[in-house]
Amino acid sequence: MNSLIILLRPVIAIASGAAIGLAFGAVQAAALRRYQKKQTSGDFNSGWTVIPGSMSRVAGLLIVLALIQFVCPILFKDGIQWMVSTGLVLGYGWCLLRAFQQRRAPSV
Repeated sequence: MNSLIILLRPVIAIASGAAIGLAFGAVQAAALRRYQKKQTSGDFNSGWTVIPGSMSRVAGLLIVLALIQFVCPILFKDGIQWMVSTGLVLGYGWCLLRAFQQRRAPSV
């Protein structure tokens, strides 16, 4: 049983990090769509309304990471925390890659 936990811990760490990264990417993409909608409709009152809430979204990401660290401490010891970080980068990177591919795709 102990060896099974040792084998599954990196997989769970990468999967949980990827889930957090994908969720953060989805939130950022939704904010970008709102920004673009406001930009096309001309609803900007000042330069301060360009990307509102970006700092609060980043703070939310950090809070989620801290909560995961307290809820699942097994994912944050013996170097496994780097697997969570790797999953986070992979998840958010996937969102960025999809957005990049959509921008490069020819419009029909």
